[in-house]
Formats: sequence, structure tokens, C-alpha cells
Amino acid sequence: MSSGHPGLTNTFLEKGSPFKWSDESLKEIEIIKSKYPTERIQSAVMPLLYLAQKQNDNWLSVECIDLISQTLNMPKIRVAEVASFYSMFNLKPVGKNLIQICRTSPCWLRGSNKITKTIRSETDCDINQTSDDGLFTVVEVECLGACSNGPMIQINDEFFEDLNQTNTKQIIDNIKNNKPNKVGSQIGRSSSENAK
Repeated sequence: MSSGHPGLTNTFLEKGSPFKWSDESLKEIEIIKSKYPTERIQSAVMPLLYLAQKQNDNWLSVECIDLISQTLNMPKIRVAEVASFYSMFNLKPVGKNLIQICRTSPCWLRGSNKITKTIRSETDCDINQTSDDGLFTVVEVECLGACSNGPMIQINDEFFEDLNQTNTKQIIDNIKNNKPNKVGSQIGRSSSENAK
């Protein structure tokens, strides 16, 4: 297994491939920048970090930071400071499926430790590591924001709630077999209504 989560690396930022904005990203950047006064354009740094990460296989390389710095005419160190502060930005390569396990009290009280054990077993991947096949990176995070529907995980941009060991294993199996997964509550709960 390779070393995992970006925030836990000895190297602050890693070099990647040359990076330039795609045509689609350039159009999105114009929309993003239009939301900010000219004198406050550097406030667009977070949406541009997200956009670059999405375009760059879910991580931010030195080249991404450099291009964002040029795009917003701001010092590279300020872009890097923002990127390194928020756990939603990955500062080194991650697996195709970034699994974030909520470990906060409400999820833990409802069994997130069992979910973590299942995920580690099914992905053959420890916390803060990427699987040898590059399919999974597993990290623990603080609060994914669905406390009443815990335990929950986030895989890339999708949320999975009301988990148990069985449905968690099924989610991982579906990913391995390239099958779609049901997102949201795994027990049919709507929003945050009381569990049945």
C-alpha cells in the first residue's frame, strides 16, 4: 500500500504533470470570477482550487497552485496556504474513489467504528493509505454534516448514510465490479426524518 492522505505527507506539495485549464474550466472560471468585485477577485481562490482539483484527478499539484496563482494574480504561497488549510483539498494523488469516513460522535455512537473496519477490510487499505491498485484512498474526517443519518461516508462527491456492515460491503463490492450504487440513505429514509 502506498502512503495516503495529502495532509499527512512530509512533502508540502508534490509535482505533477503539466497543468493548464481545460476549455470547460476556462468558461467556469469566467462565471466564478464574475461573482466577485474586481478588487476582491482573489476571494475566488477556493472555487478555483476545487475546479483545478476536479480537473486534475482529484488532487492539487504544484502546477495547479502555480496556475491558480497566475489566474488570480495572487502569491503562490497564499494559494498554497488556503489549499493546505482545508481537508477537502488533496495535496497528493488519491485513489479513483476517495472514501471519507465520518468519525465524529454521532456517527461513532451509531457504529462508525464497524464501518471503518469493514471499509479497511474490503479495500485492503488502511486509514490514510491508497490501495495498491489505485482504486481506493481511505481517510477519516470530522463531520460530514448528516449527523442524524449516521454512520455515513462520502465517496468522491456522493454521500452514503444509515450504513451498517452489510450495506457498506455492498457499496464497496459495487465499486469493484463497476456497478452503480444507491446514494443517500441506505434504509430509505427521506432527508433527516426519524428512522423507521
